[in-house]
Amino acid sequence: MVALFGSRPLRAPVGPDAHRWNTFHGERTLIVAARTVTSTVRVLETLPALLRGDSRVSVVFAHDPTSAFNSGVLELLHHAGCQVMPWEQLGSVAPDLVLTASENIDVPEGDCPVLVLPHGVGFQKLVPDSRSPRERLSGVVPESLLESGRAWLAVSHPDQEEQLLVSHPKAAGRTLLVGDPCFDELLAGRDHRRQYREALGVAGGQRLVVISSTWGPTSLLGSQPDLFARILGELPCDEYRVAAIVHPNVWAAHGAWQLRVLQAAALDAGLLLMPPVHAWRAALVAADVVVGDHGSVTLYGASLGTPVLLAAFGADAVPGTAIHALGAVAPRLDPRGDILGQIADTVREHRPQRYAALTRQAFAEPGQALARLRTDLYQLLKLPEPSSPPPSAAALPSPEPPAAPVTSWQVTTEVVTDDGQPAVVVRRFPASVRSPGGEDGPQSFAHLACTDAERDPRLAESASVVLHHRPAPTTISALHWIRDTLARLPGCLLAASAVRGGGCLVGLGDGRVVEVAVTGPVTDPGLPAAVVYACLRAGLPLHDAFVTVRTGDLRAEDAVLRLRPSLRPGSPW
Repeated sequence: MVALFGSRPLRAPVGPDAHRWNTFHGERTLIVAARTVTSTVRVLETLPALLRGDSRVSVVFAHDPTSAFNSGVLELLHHAGCQVMPWEQLGSVAPDLVLTASENIDVPEGDCPVLVLPHGVGFQKLVPDSRSPRERLSGVVPESLLESGRAWLAVSHPDQEEQLLVSHPKAAGRTLLVGDPCFDELLAGRDHRRQYREALGVAGGQRLVVISSTWGPTSLLGSQPDLFARILGELPCDEYRVAAIVHPNVWAAHGAWQLRVLQAAALDAGLLLMPPVHAWRAALVAADVVVGDHGSVTLYGASLGTPVLLAAFGADAVPGTAIHALGAVAPRLDPRGDILGQIADTVREHRPQRYAALTRQAFAEPGQALARLRTDLYQLLKLPEPSSPPPSAAALPSPEPPAAPVTSWQVTTEVVTDDGQPAVVVRRFPASVRSPGGEDGPQSFAHLACTDAERDPRLAESASVVLHHRPAPTTISALHWIRDTLARLPGCLLAASAVRGGGCLVGLGDGRVVEVAVTGPVTDPGLPAAVVYACLRAGLPLHDAFVTVRTGDLRAEDAVLRLRPSLRPGSPW
C-alpha cells in the first residue's frame, strides 16, 4: 500500500473534476513539493501554524522522486495523513503557490510563485549537484527559476542575501527575511528542558552528551563511524547519557537497518539514537554538551548556549558563514585523547554567551519567524492574512526514549576514605564498547557485571556479578532468584536483586546474603552490588557497616549504604 501511495493522479482536492468531490472549496491551491525527508519535515513542522483554521487554502503534496535521498518521503507523508499526487500531475494543475524546502526541484513552467524555505541554517555547505559532476551551494534554486522571476528564497539573516548576490547575482530582490522557525521552536522549548531530560531517561546529576553528524564523507559519522562507540566507552554511564542526532540523508541513503547494524555496539551500550523526524529538537534542547561537526544541528546547539566540541569539520563548509565561523572558535575533540576529560573541561570552561556573536550572524530577530512567514505566504497567495493573532513557536513535544537498556558493564571500584568513613567510588562502562578493566590495585578493583537479560552468553558466563533486571516482588522471591542464579552460574561471585518497595539483596558465593539499605537516590542493584564486591576484595566488614558510594566525582550521587549479613550459611529460606 505504501509503495503505491502517491503514484496515482489525484481526483480530489485537485483534478479535472475535483469540484464534484470536494467538501472544502478553497479559493487558492497550495502545492508542497516533497523531495527529501529533510525538506519535507521542515514544511510539515511549519505549515500547520501558518494555515491554522483557514479553509480558503487547499494543500496538496507533490512527490518528487528524483533525489538520491527520496527514501522515506512517501512513508512520512502517509503517516502525516497528507494528500499526495505524483510529480507528473503537477503540470496539469494550476497552483497559486508552490512551497518547498528543497531548492533542487524542477518546477513545471507557469506563472505561480515558488517559495523556498531553508532546511538548514542558511547557505553554508557545498553539496554535490545532481545535474552535473560539480558541487553547488546548498539552498540555491536553479538559475532558470531565478531568471523566471518566480522564485522567492526565505532567509534567516540579511547577510545571507549578500552572500547569495556574490555567487548568484540573479537572486537580487528575490529574498524574504523571515528568520528561522526551527530555531524559534528550540528557543521555545528551553522552558521544558527538564521535561525532555526526564523523557530521555537523564537522571538528576547526569550529563547528556548529544553527538550530531551531518551527511557525507567529511561528516562526523562519515569520517569516524566508530566515534559513537568510543565516546560511550569512555563515559561512565551513571554520570552520562549519550544521544545521537544523525542527518536524515544518512538514514535515506543507507537505511535504518544499515545504520543500526553499524552502530550495534553503541546501541547495546545505551545510545539514544534519535529518530530522524521531529524528536531530535527536544534532545538538542536537553543537551549539556554537543559533540558535532559542520552541520546545522551543531550551530543550533551553540546558538542555544550549549557547550560544543567539534569532532569533525569538513572543507565543504562555506567561508563567511556562521557555521564556518563556529569552526574557527569552537574547541576540537581529540578522539584518541581523554574523551571524558575533554568533555568535562568543555562544560566547566564554557560561558553561555560564548557563541552569541555567531547567533547574531545566523538568526535575525528570533521569535518572529512564523509571523513573518505567514505574512509573506498570504501575500504570495494574494489573500488577506487571517485576522487571528500571528502564530508563535510552540513548545516541542517530549520525545520517546529510543534506547534499549544496557545489560552488561565493565565496573571499576576504588575504596577510599571519606570524612573518616570508608567510601567506594564506582564507575560503570557499557561492556559492549569497553575493553576489560585493567589490573587491580591495592584498593581498586575491576569486574564484569551483567543482568540476567544479557543475551551474549560469553558475557553472561564470564560475569563476576549478575543482577536481576527488575525488582523482585518480595524478599523471598529475591532470595530464590539469588540461589538459583548462583547455582546456575558457578563462576559468578555475587548475585543481586532489588526488592520492590526498596532495598537490595546481594548473595555471595559462600551462601551469605547481604541486605543493603539505601538512604540516598540509588535504586539500581548494580551500585550496591559493586560496593559489596569492593568491600569483599578490600577486606572491609559487611556487618553493620556504613559505606558511602560515589559515582565518579558527582557528589549529588552520593548515598549511604548500610550493609549487614541477613542470612547465615545453612539458614532456612
